[in-house]
Amino acid sequence: MKQFNYSLLTLACLNAPLAVAATTAEKDIERISVYEKQNQVVMSSGLATKSDMSLMETPAPVVIIDRELIESQGVDSLQELVRNVSGLTQAGNNYGIGDNLVIRGLDANYTYDGMYGGAGLGNTFNPTRSLTNVESVEVLKGPATGLYGIGSAGGVINLIEKKPEFEEKHKVSAELGQWDSYSLAFDSTNAITDDLAYRVMAKTASSDGFRDLKEDRDELYTSLKYVLSDKQDIMISAAYIKDSIAVDSIGHPIRIFNSESVDGLTAGEVTGADLVNDSNGNGVQLTAAQQEQLANSLSSNDGLTPYSFGTNGIISPMADDNEGEELRFKLTHNYFITDDLFLNQQLQYRNYTSSFARQTGAYNYVYWERNGIVNDDPRAPLVEDGVLYSFAARRQEYRQVEADEKSWQYFLDLRYDFMLGDIDNELLVNANYEDRDIRFKQYSIYDADKVITNSDGETIYQGTLPYIYDIREPNWPTGSFDDYDPLKTSDYNKKVQAWGLGIQHVGYITDALTTRVGVAYNRIKQTYEHFGVDERYSSSRAEPTPEANTSDSGLTYNLGATYQPTEDFSVFINHSKGRTAYSILGSVAGNEADREDSESISNDLGFRFKAFDDQLLASLVVFESARTNLEYSNPLYEAGVSGPDVVESYYDGEEQTKGVELDLNAHLNEQWKVNINGVYQDARDKTNPNSSSYDTRQKGVPYVTASTWVTYYADMFNLPENVNISGGITYVDDRSTNSTSFGIPDGYVPSYTVYDAAVSYTTDKWHMQLNLNNLFNKKYYSKAMFLGGMPGEERNAKLSFSYTL
Repeated sequence: MKQFNYSLLTLACLNAPLAVAATTAEKDIERISVYEKQNQVVMSSGLATKSDMSLMETPAPVVIIDRELIESQGVDSLQELVRNVSGLTQAGNNYGIGDNLVIRGLDANYTYDGMYGGAGLGNTFNPTRSLTNVESVEVLKGPATGLYGIGSAGGVINLIEKKPEFEEKHKVSAELGQWDSYSLAFDSTNAITDDLAYRVMAKTASSDGFRDLKEDRDELYTSLKYVLSDKQDIMISAAYIKDSIAVDSIGHPIRIFNSESVDGLTAGEVTGADLVNDSNGNGVQLTAAQQEQLANSLSSNDGLTPYSFGTNGIISPMADDNEGEELRFKLTHNYFITDDLFLNQQLQYRNYTSSFARQTGAYNYVYWERNGIVNDDPRAPLVEDGVLYSFAARRQEYRQVEADEKSWQYFLDLRYDFMLGDIDNELLVNANYEDRDIRFKQYSIYDADKVITNSDGETIYQGTLPYIYDIREPNWPTGSFDDYDPLKTSDYNKKVQAWGLGIQHVGYITDALTTRVGVAYNRIKQTYEHFGVDERYSSSRAEPTPEANTSDSGLTYNLGATYQPTEDFSVFINHSKGRTAYSILGSVAGNEADREDSESISNDLGFRFKAFDDQLLASLVVFESARTNLEYSNPLYEAGVSGPDVVESYYDGEEQTKGVELDLNAHLNEQWKVNINGVYQDARDKTNPNSSSYDTRQKGVPYVTASTWVTYYADMFNLPENVNISGGITYVDDRSTNSTSFGIPDGYVPSYTVYDAAVSYTTDKWHMQLNLNNLFNKKYYSKAMFLGGMPGEERNAKLSFSYTL
């Protein structure tokens, strides 16, 4: 229930954590944050509705991670924060590039204070977002296109950045850790005049990394806030991030042993006699000794789980780190036009460039009857000059990528508070415009398994990369990328423009009932210009093609209500529909006017309760989320042959997730603080009913994840009161990496449980903390990758210091 009119006027936009002015006109009174807590647990959020609303009243699933929890866990990046939000997991098949996270198994939007912060663009270019300048993180589950423009089905991950303050604060911090890791940072904010304040945040960090996954990062954030009057202020902010991050796009692969090809025998059961050659003489023909050699090379879980290489990183010296560079400028304007009318405007420019070279493939074929042929070359064990190489990697490819994304974004939110009878009402009118321009170019080199022929059957290209004879101790290629006859395999410019107009009403019908109705009209236009590829790679796409375009428009909505029968218990329902570009990087053929782009639907039934004098807040949500209108090909369509009654594609495929999630945050007393979250989710791929993968698990999405983090403010064993001891447990269920088309229909990454701990000591000026992760040195895979997994870190330690001036 809205308790205040002007002094706590809802600030209409989550990204304006400004002050709420007191009724005095004095300019030097700072407004309190839109994310101000009622206490340490029961917080307010503007993410779901763009109005300052207690979580107990919010008719949508929202999770807030505050700075205190971030610091106690010693995390530096968004990927490390996953453990604190139910349903937020690492995406499968992301090749280890950047933040590729999913909410409820579906793509997520990344925003800084509500503005575009880069997309999850699959296995291409994608920034890794740090928490250096982040005050807190909020996650909204489900689509919110009407409020945030181009939307993803999973929801919004919003990073709330630090802002200028009129109270002087200066902080210097440093970190030291394993693998030659270190960082130095400086944070300074103060008033320049009574009306003008600044903030500067700078950090440099470097690490040789576990498994040689090196990382170097330099960051600079600056902002100025100018208070024009007690009703109006503006803020100008800029961010520059430059990083260099090693990419392990292979991880630990699953050896391709197909149990179905040997009458269901597992890799631990087969003998050389079971690995028979093709009866028609096709495929690779092995001698009896080679069949026995191949059988002896098998481990019991081959064909199912990744082959462990210990702590070795399978990263070629010829691969180049992902060199990312990001520049953001933003102008924010907040204007309390009257006590009841508030305007927020934001304009942002963002440019992100990325370049890297990575190897893909490393497919270790052991045994597979495919399309009726046993070990059909090149999907077969490698035999050269009569020698079998049991652990050879075939079909190796390197890709060199150059990408440049520029975006403009403008938001306008006009909020009016009014009374109608005895009912408090909030009316929000919002408009948004976004323009993304993506320039993408890719070159590829291959091993000898890549053979391209012309229409006469003559070989016009064959890869020259050496085979990897043993993936356990790879013989990497030498020289440079250009030494191996690169082919230009992709070269295009993609533009996505979108605008939307929306209106939202929030009604505080009674002290117990809150309703929310939001409707928006969104339009998305995509243009695609192809500049041509190497003729040897694709003769049909060798020449540039004229710019093609497509557009899509329609209504989106958010409907919700919260009923709070008692002060400590509430129930909410939420139904939302969003709209997004079908594929931000996908091509557009011809001029496809008004092509149906994908939509997203979310249904939520949630329960929230408080306890212990508002020192505990928990939510339990039953949900069903889906991305719909996904395209798949009609198998009966044949170009140039089929009649007009045979459609080329259908648009009724979907990705769907159902489940239940729990989030709990508690300060049980002055000594104990607890954070618990968990989810059961069944994410299904229902895109193409003609595919063998139809209605199977989404790759990389576990059924169950659960985590807890407990902090004890020690006052026993004669320890000072300012010593904090923390511990955490994270459980991740097994994740599917199966691929029928690669002969491992049952492939998966095993489940794991990891234990972490931290201890800190704080004085008025100093803060010292030691974080110990993976206490029991559990071997596990932190990410499910394409046909394999990314090994998680061994036991590691990080020591951090900070001094506040």
